[in-house]
Amino acid sequence: MIRGMEQHLLNVVDVEATCWEGQPPPGQVSEIIEIGLTVVDLASLARVGRHRVLVRPRRSSVSGFCTELTGLTAREVAGGLPFDEACRLLAAEHRAGERPWASWGDYDRLQFTRQCRAAGTAYPFGRRHTNAKAVFTEARGLPKRPGMARALELAGLPLEGRHHSGADDAWNIAALVLTLARSGNWPCEQTR
Repeated sequence: MIRGMEQHLLNVVDVEATCWEGQPPPGQVSEIIEIGLTVVDLASLARVGRHRVLVRPRRSSVSGFCTELTGLTAREVAGGLPFDEACRLLAAEHRAGERPWASWGDYDRLQFTRQCRAAGTAYPFGRRHTNAKAVFTEARGLPKRPGMARALELAGLPLEGRHHSGADDAWNIAALVLTLARSGNWPCEQTR
């Protein structure tokens, strides 16, 4: 890839994690089971890559509630990568440590931080993170931060795919990022 083009790329990330209708069962913790990543070219204002990484949970299992919400089954994620390998893949194939990145809210960044710390795994991302939900809220002058599906409605954009699928949500968040960029509301330098 041409170095100049790389400077305009942004990784939009959305994760899905093990979850339960109430509290986690004893001994289980919420763990990332899917990483959705859409690459956005801020120069051409286009989504240029769509990726999905399944992650095998180590300290939890996929509940029926989780399958209903995300569409992910225990069998499906059992074939995923171990978390540390998924982090290495993000760094190697998606330049996660070099490219700025964005997520809808801070949940994804904090979940990676917690899980990397608990697993003793190197954090795969760099420091240039943008909370797209905060940028959208400020650009629209909204009194409170909307969820992604509501933000799509407000922007007049369709919800593509399944809500609570990491790959589909990253794709949809990228559409919101591009709407912000087209209107001049996306920050030029992404920071935490």
